[in-house]
Amino acid sequence: MRNPNGYGSVVKLSGNRRRPYRVRKTIGWNEKGHPIYLVLDYTKTREEGMILLAEYNKDPWDVDKSNMTLTKLFELWEGHKAAKVSEATLSYMKTSYKYCRAYHKFKYTDIKAYHMQETIDHCGHGYGTQNKIKVFWRHMDKFALELDITTRNYGVLLTSATATETTREPFSDEAIKTMWKLQRQSWVDSVLFLLYTGFRISEMLDLRKENVNLEAGTITGGTKTAAGKNRIVPIHSKIRHIVEARMQEDGEYLFSHNGKQCGNTTYRVFWREIMETAKLQHTPHECRHSFRSRLDSAGANKRCIDLMMGHKSADVGERVYTHKTLDELRAAIELVTS
Repeated sequence: MRNPNGYGSVVKLSGNRRRPYRVRKTIGWNEKGHPIYLVLDYTKTREEGMILLAEYNKDPWDVDKSNMTLTKLFELWEGHKAAKVSEATLSYMKTSYKYCRAYHKFKYTDIKAYHMQETIDHCGHGYGTQNKIKVFWRHMDKFALELDITTRNYGVLLTSATATETTREPFSDEAIKTMWKLQRQSWVDSVLFLLYTGFRISEMLDLRKENVNLEAGTITGGTKTAAGKNRIVPIHSKIRHIVEARMQEDGEYLFSHNGKQCGNTTYRVFWREIMETAKLQHTPHECRHSFRSRLDSAGANKRCIDLMMGHKSADVGERVYTHKTLDELRAAIELVTS
């Protein structure tokens, strides 16, 4: 049954959300005749939303009150912003929110810069986690400003531990030669695949055969960032036989184990066995570092490297106005000849 005019409505939002129903009230009309909505809250079910809407119509309350807690603000942020940010951003926002549990019930206007800094300093983790918590508070402050809950921005005052220097060591030419000598050993082909594609271990294990185009000589895959998702990487001529052989095996995944997707934990067991045989000490992610380093040393175009790695170019001009063709990517990747 349709609600009376001016009563308000409950609408379901797209995507996988914890509270997918938006409860809203029309408070006016813009110059184009479109309604201007006041969002009251987000609920798990339509029934909860209708109850909340009935309660509001019976006794309206001020939605933008100074009584807004951190928990309520974060729930509203999820409802407004979840569909506009990457899965990675949404994930670390939820994790960072948990690190701020001491202030969940605080009124947001009562949370000061030193409270925020305490959640960073006492999280018990290093640069990566501390920086994510710092970004979380910046998002909260910015959203609170949008809702006219606060007029300050403490997030810009926060600090985190400095990034530690990476200890990752790219594969040497000798180490790569060793991998080629051992290529008949089980799963060594996966190490060579990583070395000549730049995929992350999780991206490799997630690759389905449907994402491999042998005719075009390309693989489409990648996760984590907007720039990294569904990127196209040409199949290097040196590993084409590896890809072709894997395509002939059972299973829907390119690197299947017993006909099923190989899990990360299982794969790392294979990795350790390979490294012990080769008498090397490398991690799977160091293949990705090696890929970029070898392309750079071979003189490959930086934009082509960024595209194949799934990185955004730091140069806005390059990022927006340069469009590299597949032939250019192939030419870049084939500059690595060993």
